[in-house]
Amino acid sequence: MKKLFVLIAVLFFSSDFFSQKKQQKTKFTNFLANSYYSLNFGGIFYPFSNDNLIDGYQTETFSRNWFSGRLLLGHKLSEDVSVQFGTMRPASWFKYDNVNNIGYERSVWINAWSLSVKKDFKLQEKTSFYAEAGIANLTRFGFSINDKVIYDDAHYASLIYGFGVQYRLSDKWRLSANGTFLPKSTKHNQPSISQASLGFEYHLQQVDDKTATEYATNDYFFPKNIFQVSYGTGEIGFGFNQFFGMSLPVGNFDSFGIPIFWVGEVKAQHALSLTYQRLIYRSEKIFSLDWGVSATYFQSRKGKTDVFAFSIFPTLRFYLMRKKEFDFYANYSIIGPAYISKADIDGFESGPKITYQDTMGFGIFFGDKRKYNIELRIMHYSNGNIFTRNDGVAIPLQLTLGKTF
Repeated sequence: MKKLFVLIAVLFFSSDFFSQKKQQKTKFTNFLANSYYSLNFGGIFYPFSNDNLIDGYQTETFSRNWFSGRLLLGHKLSEDVSVQFGTMRPASWFKYDNVNNIGYERSVWINAWSLSVKKDFKLQEKTSFYAEAGIANLTRFGFSINDKVIYDDAHYASLIYGFGVQYRLSDKWRLSANGTFLPKSTKHNQPSISQASLGFEYHLQQVDDKTATEYATNDYFFPKNIFQVSYGTGEIGFGFNQFFGMSLPVGNFDSFGIPIFWVGEVKAQHALSLTYQRLIYRSEKIFSLDWGVSATYFQSRKGKTDVFAFSIFPTLRFYLMRKKEFDFYANYSIIGPAYISKADIDGFESGPKITYQDTMGFGIFFGDKRKYNIELRIMHYSNGNIFTRNDGVAIPLQLTLGKTF
């Protein structure tokens, strides 16, 4: 699972964002101050079998990778009741080996996004039991052989429920042992899904007024507003996208790189973006959270199709080096709700017009009062497997010039 440490813009850009003192931004909004994220890893179990295939197709062996992950963003409605949004999926897909003994190998992909309510029950001072129930958007990608559907795709709403035990290390950290379940659906030919995992919750903590004022009056630069213009061309290839999507072919390896981003079947030949970002929160020195809006035009490589995209998104920015002449940073933005003007591009099933925008990059702020900005970034559009059409769009490396104010 790649999508780690996400912030959902439509939740976190709530109205109490405007309640902060304009000058500071060093205290969380009321919403963020009562929020947490949870990351869990463990085994996932789904009894796919030959019974799920159409008549006349079967295999004697299956490839299963049990390892899986679940990421959750939570908001505390009260001390012991929370609402959670997140995703669960295996690290790699279930595979039918050598179907009909003629060399066909096919995978079945599953992905579940969920919205649930969690209730905590205190057992001891630091130990609690929890129960969870909600609804999940389950997507399954089946497979075909010679254009014949052997196991069909599925997309439907499912119940999700679970339970677990948590140990409180501090006000910020909790360790968890979890069990999560999605029931079988006979209608959609989908077996049950269960996950057993270990993980943690990290609860955001508000700083006091004195500390917030000290942060706000220190000498570290955090831009309040940024306007950027970006351009990229497919002529330089998609090596950066492939490297960070762990799909760069190098020598005998077809998957060299780091698995923290995505590529996409649709490749943009030209891309031009206009972006505005505004500071929501800043720490003492290293971290900031922005919200932003963007308008992007790109032309696809294969069919020369003109496409426009508009997005609102969160940006996590980490300052890696602060020097007298410049500040160097890395940023990461995922699951920015977006509208894209074309559904399914150049014959690829890239998905419907409502999708998500993801970006990551490196850059510097420089000049008098850090007025200027240069950044290199890559972009991606896809719907996170919420729908069965999700080939995605890859935007090549863009050179970005910016102005702070």
